[in-house]
Amino acid sequence: MDFGFFDLLTLVGALGFFIYGMKVMSEGIQKAAGNRLRNILSAMTRNRYFGVLTGFLITAIIQSSSATTVMTVSFVNAGLLTLLESAGVMMGANIGTTVTAWLISIFGFKVKIAAISLPIIAIGFPMMFSKKSKTKSWGEFMIGFALLFLGLDALKHSVPDLKNNPDVLLFLSSYTDMGILSTVMFIGIGTLITIIVQSSSAAMALTLVMCNNGWIPFETAAAMVLGENIGTTITAELASLVANVHAKRSARIHSMFNIIGVTWMIFLMPYYLRAIDYILIHTGMDSPLTNPESIPIALSYFHTAFNSSNVLLLIWFVPYLVNIATKMVSSKGEFDEEFHLEYIGFGLSNTAELSLVEAKKEVTKMGKITRKVAGMVPKLLFEPDKKHTSKILAKIKKYEELSDRMELEIANYLAKTSEGDLSDKSTMEIREMLSIISDLERIADITYQMSKVI
Repeated sequence: MDFGFFDLLTLVGALGFFIYGMKVMSEGIQKAAGNRLRNILSAMTRNRYFGVLTGFLITAIIQSSSATTVMTVSFVNAGLLTLLESAGVMMGANIGTTVTAWLISIFGFKVKIAAISLPIIAIGFPMMFSKKSKTKSWGEFMIGFALLFLGLDALKHSVPDLKNNPDVLLFLSSYTDMGILSTVMFIGIGTLITIIVQSSSAAMALTLVMCNNGWIPFETAAAMVLGENIGTTITAELASLVANVHAKRSARIHSMFNIIGVTWMIFLMPYYLRAIDYILIHTGMDSPLTNPESIPIALSYFHTAFNSSNVLLLIWFVPYLVNIATKMVSSKGEFDEEFHLEYIGFGLSNTAELSLVEAKKEVTKMGKITRKVAGMVPKLLFEPDKKHTSKILAKIKKYEELSDRMELEIANYLAKTSEGDLSDKSTMEIREMLSIISDLERIADITYQMSKVI
């Protein structure tokens, strides 16, 4: 069986179909429950244990651990979560992302939900034209859900069945019998695939399809899943490069958590795989070691067992992880009043609905600066020392220039945010914030003009 360039394009297209479906589904559910999710995140992170539960629930709902991680880092940026609280949320997100594997394994391979995907689209499509924002968002979710499984079905047909191609099977098997070296190699492959497709769920789907079609055995697939756990941290690390020190530390905690987990699992993996094999056989299923069709469910078991075990093991060491991350990413000292957007991390948030938290925090900061400027004018009226008066005038000028730049940068950020898919309420909030920053800038400007004539 030949696998040519056109077949490769078909495979990439099927993967893109799957990722797009997941994106549409995730954005739909976020728009339907955006404010509620933000309230849950801010209310249920009182300690690391509630944080784990919060991270699990939100990721299970929106079907995107990356979105949860970005949201968490954004909240750390905005000062709404501490590093200690954010660590628990990201641990929970790692467990929540395993729900995706279960959905794919059950509905994609067992139930064959792709057969009813078109009827689901038929129901969701009219909902997208509703005047009600929430109904429109749920329609988007349904279409995304259907597209996801249509993409998975296309992916299954794009990956060739190797039963009729023993040469390729022999080539792959030569790299699966090298013990721990094979494990490390396929961990690297899983990491690379996830970095390329920028989605651990898509990488997981590809791994499940490869198993189901006989490309790789259970042990190799498990190693790739471990690599996908490392690969998913790269997105947050890259995004945090342009963010503040708190975001960098939060991303570093996530990376350390996953890398430590993969490290200990390398040595214990044979025992975990044997335990999963035992569970499947004693629940009436075929062994994943002998029947490739059992591997998707077995891999979902492994994914859940690994992430749950890692959380149970490392949740007690969260304060130490925070301390290590703080030392790894050192602060540059107290930020002075020179211009910088303290809460907005450009390139960080990829979810329009959740970008408003940082914007609101920045508008609040701009309001405090404007109030400080206005409070300096009365001092000019009663200050007899001309030297001190000159210093006050210089400060007012500095703050007025700062206000000008803040208005420009916040307006640009809000304009960028408004390009995404937003609920009607969020669109209204953006308009209100644009009006507020314009008024604040005018107040600072008028204050400066007044100071020059006093």
